[in-house]
Amino acid sequence: MFFKLNSAAAVGLDCLPVDVEVDISKGQTNFSIVGMADTAIKEAKDRIHSAIKNSGFEYPFNFRILINLAPADLPKEGSAYDLPMAVGMVLIGQEIRVDLDDALILGELALDGAVRHINGVLPIALFAKKNGIKKIFVPAMDAPEAGLVEGIIIYPVKDLKTVITHIVGDEQITPYRASLESFEARSEYETDMALIKGQEFAKRALEIAASGGHNVILSGPPGSGKTLLAKTLPSILPALTPDEALEVTKIYSVAGLLRGNLVRERPFRSPHHTASAPALIGGGRIPRPGEISLAHRGVLFLDEFPEFPRFVTESLRQPLEDGVITVARAQGTLSFPARFILVASQNPCPCGFASDPERPCVCPPGQITRYQQKVSGPLLDRIDLHVEVPRVPFEKLSGGDLAESSSNIRARVEKARAIQARRFAGRGIHTNSEMRNVDLREFCQLEDSVLDLLRVATAQMHLSARAFSRILKVSRTIADLDGSDKIQLAHAAEALQYRGKTD
Repeated sequence: MFFKLNSAAAVGLDCLPVDVEVDISKGQTNFSIVGMADTAIKEAKDRIHSAIKNSGFEYPFNFRILINLAPADLPKEGSAYDLPMAVGMVLIGQEIRVDLDDALILGELALDGAVRHINGVLPIALFAKKNGIKKIFVPAMDAPEAGLVEGIIIYPVKDLKTVITHIVGDEQITPYRASLESFEARSEYETDMALIKGQEFAKRALEIAASGGHNVILSGPPGSGKTLLAKTLPSILPALTPDEALEVTKIYSVAGLLRGNLVRERPFRSPHHTASAPALIGGGRIPRPGEISLAHRGVLFLDEFPEFPRFVTESLRQPLEDGVITVARAQGTLSFPARFILVASQNPCPCGFASDPERPCVCPPGQITRYQQKVSGPLLDRIDLHVEVPRVPFEKLSGGDLAESSSNIRARVEKARAIQARRFAGRGIHTNSEMRNVDLREFCQLEDSVLDLLRVATAQMHLSARAFSRILKVSRTIADLDGSDKIQLAHAAEALQYRGKTD
């Protein structure tokens, strides 16, 4: 007998349909799974055997069992096909004919028949809705994740027996219902700008970065507060919107890092400088999201930036420019979103005190040059704000007064973001940092006095075309913070301050 069920395979952040075809016939006893299945799927034979037996069903001994996962040329991995394979075998064994064309089934089986968690439930649920599938059977613990998608019936499955009794009509599973209507983003943070002593210039730069989605590099001696400033940046970012939360949750679901059913705060990722290129940009035999995609709509903090291998940092060029990373492997080419704010920090030299007025630098000139050349000029050109973070004087460190709070700064940031949301409505971009040349031409009109200033600065600072366009974007953000429709001389002058010594 033959039975076919619907399932799906996550490919990057998208999904493709997978037909689980089960055929049981008389002949030499054998159990085969074909269709480019990985080791986890091959091992499903033993899990299915025990799950069927321990769920009280008859296992088809002395029969030839063949399961095909189609299409055969699509690599399949993971344990999500355990449940549909077992369901097909049980239905054939009991000679039950039912129509499951409008249902999608997935889940990992335990030896006792219980259904366990799997990765990628949210993108699979989105795929089901897009392709007109009305019902989806998922592990009970993953039902809240699938329930984020409206318009399909979610059946939370606890064990194999529950699915079978539902399909044959003996006992129905109560559908799970949830929505984003009650979505509330988290706004509590461990750090606050009010607790950072001094560093008003750096805080202003981070406010501009948060307002326009600009990248930042912080340069200064050890202990000046670079890491603390970077970790506090999320506290002044606007809260995630429901659509952004779904974007980020989809990435974390595929990566197997989802904690709860929905990501409610902007990501902050801080990989160590020993991280490999695949760990940073994504990869693997079947590519998975890397740190830059896990930081999507949030912050990617690269501490000790020059200590990262050069080939690793150079891989940031495309995502910094396009907001997406393309990973090519033998099995195919996949793209992952990577629209993040890069915050990099560095010391001015190996010992860290080349820019410190109080402590002498002990590094030879050649060593300083080699250290500074570890980060290439083209990469620095893609960073909008270059900020010097000096040592904080004792008087400020010992002072008892609190600085401006993150909530106050965040209010200004949200106001500037609202201006940008209205400006770019229907254009597919969200912030000033994403502006293309056509957008710069329309929204960054300059008066003669501003043009004269930028003309002189471009000649004296030897600015590239890319650096010039990024100054325009930063100027536009400063103007938004100021509530100005036009970029004024003061806005451009301030933007030029952030193309400093780190260039």
